[in-house]
Amino acid sequence: MKNIVSLTVFAFLVFSSFTTFERKDVEIRTVVIDAGHGGKDTGCLGASAREKDVALKVALELGQQIQENLPDVKVIYTRKTDTFVELIDRAGIANKNHADLFISIHCNSGPSAAFGTESYTMGLHKTSGNLAVATRENSVILQEENYEKKYNGFNPSSPQSHILFSLYQSAHIENSLRFAQKVEQQFKSRVGRSSRGVKQAGFLVLWKSAMPSTLIEIGFLTNPREEKFLNDKANQTYMASGIYRAFKEYKTELEAMN
Repeated sequence: MKNIVSLTVFAFLVFSSFTTFERKDVEIRTVVIDAGHGGKDTGCLGASAREKDVALKVALELGQQIQENLPDVKVIYTRKTDTFVELIDRAGIANKNHADLFISIHCNSGPSAAFGTESYTMGLHKTSGNLAVATRENSVILQEENYEKKYNGFNPSSPQSHILFSLYQSAHIENSLRFAQKVEQQFKSRVGRSSRGVKQAGFLVLWKSAMPSTLIEIGFLTNPREEKFLNDKANQTYMASGIYRAFKEYKTELEAMN
């Protein structure tokens, strides 16, 4: 009974976290780019490449392309160096700056044969694979102090927390999916990557972001071939350009609806 009460309280806190709704008139003027992991948190590892390094390089390249080609858009980074930033602070940066879109860039891990890109929005764990990815990314909070208080009692090691957390649907899910779909389409059609599609799962960094947000897994560092691809500067530029084109298309499409 005690567990049921605790989960009920947690559910109330989750569902009451947002009171904002997407605006009818949309202008994409500020984007926050989040390079996953950093500092003491290396993220997943390849034979030589580290997720925190690859994600940062792609994030910085993406921001540069946006600034050079869309000067009306303000680009803000959650980190520009190899530093550790707590998940709640990453979302906090986006919220404080009233960002119109939050983009979180990561690398994936799995069996050595696993390959391809995938983009996530906040939502239901539709498969055990989605849950596994969210669990891995959310486990970062175990390196933070007082994480249970910061995240309303959420425990990344608890199946109950993930099951309940997965019921949350962001008020911004429609535009989050819109952007994520454009990213995967660009990866597939323009960059020539194998796309594993758009998925939904309960990521803490997306839950705390009060705007459309997408977490992009740009490939598997645990796959030797993909690690080689992702660790190459030219290919990092190609990946960033795919996200940039998706962002430009997303911005143009939404603003045309006003």
